[in-house]
Amino acid sequence: MQEFDPRRSATRWAPRLFTAVAGLAALGLGLKLTADDVKSPADKAPLDPAALAALQHVAFAGAEAQPGFERPENVEVKVRPGETLLGAVQRAGVTPEEARQVVSVLQGAIDTVNIKAGMAFETAIAQRRDQRGPARLIGLSMRASPSSTLTVSRTFDGALRLRELEEKVRDEKKVACGEMNGSFYESVASVGGTPQVISQAAKLFSHKIDFSRDIQEGDRFCLVFERKVTESGRTIEAGDLEYAEVKGQKFYAFDRRDPNSGGGDGKTQFFDEMGKNIKGFLLRTPVDGARITSVFGMRRHPVLGYTRAHQGVDFGAGTGTPILAAGDGVVLEARRWGGYGNWLRIRHSGNWDTGYGHVSRYAPGIRPGVKVRQGQVVAYVGSTGLASGPHLHYEIWQRGQRVNPIGAKVPQGTVLAGSELAAFRSQKAHIDRMLADGGAVMDTPKLAMTDLREPKLR
Repeated sequence: MQEFDPRRSATRWAPRLFTAVAGLAALGLGLKLTADDVKSPADKAPLDPAALAALQHVAFAGAEAQPGFERPENVEVKVRPGETLLGAVQRAGVTPEEARQVVSVLQGAIDTVNIKAGMAFETAIAQRRDQRGPARLIGLSMRASPSSTLTVSRTFDGALRLRELEEKVRDEKKVACGEMNGSFYESVASVGGTPQVISQAAKLFSHKIDFSRDIQEGDRFCLVFERKVTESGRTIEAGDLEYAEVKGQKFYAFDRRDPNSGGGDGKTQFFDEMGKNIKGFLLRTPVDGARITSVFGMRRHPVLGYTRAHQGVDFGAGTGTPILAAGDGVVLEARRWGGYGNWLRIRHSGNWDTGYGHVSRYAPGIRPGVKVRQGQVVAYVGSTGLASGPHLHYEIWQRGQRVNPIGAKVPQGTVLAGSELAAFRSQKAHIDRMLADGGAVMDTPKLAMTDLREPKLR
């Protein structure tokens, strides 16, 4: 029997057993990652955010095995205005030398000098068990791009290792449906709508619904749009809106590609369930949010001082306010024209023209012969010519004669027919099936982790 020797410290099996188990767990997780990489995409289930977070911090798994240190704690750090990355890492609770080592490792993957205030990262910091030395950085994680994360981890022997966790990005059609609870923006955002598509939808319904008065709590809405999404479900880029429904009004996007169909140029337009374009032939107000300051008819001219016919409608707006093309057409004139100052005239189908006076400048590319679309910015409000202040003078011409823009009997929106209507109905049926099914993912991603380099820093 072995005798007890008081001069030799007793063996403490618990810490060693704990270290061994942690090491095996980390090894097992690494083997699982390797095994997952060789599976076919069909065999891999998409990761939920919790699973992604576990993988993102797999580099911290070895933290349990750091001899002489307590279990690490996560410390979130955000770069302050005027602060360097070195200073931000040091503020996590480590020594200047250790912070320099970490920044040195990151230099191979990101620009560590020109960083912006607000950049965030997460660190795993371990305190020494005997409390007789500085804390140690066990791991650091930061997002390098919308779909990738960098991790710096300390191996069992103390070396720092840099790895990149890259999420594959898939294209999908997102179905975002719900009920109004608060503002339109808040309600749609709560079910995954992005600012871009919310803005598109709000503009689409702006002439149909007063969002401040017509919307009630519990009203149903539904949007369908394209997006690029990471495996964890994070949208990194929103595409075009394909369907919008608010208070029972349903609009479907459709690309008209027949150049002889009245403005069809392959650009997206929206139609109701029957195939009727939701926009009229001409916009009544070619300046968003403007107020009418003078109507069509006889009036006393504010500059000349005598009464004469006012052959258009004036919209008061600040200098530089965008002016929109009232309809699809071709620029006929873009020139100086007497008291109108800088003048723009657009010819539409059916012998209809629209005119825009007193503009400060034309939008880039606007010149005679250029095709424009309804709602496209073509010029900017100004006060050129005989004008007492910045405003838009807007005219509508029919067969060369001016008509009152307010109440003019302009044609209704186009209605699809023939092959276009058949194509629209097919596309509509596809959207309706998606709505019934709750959406369809178009691709299956996978995730990969790459070792960038392994400098032996101690």
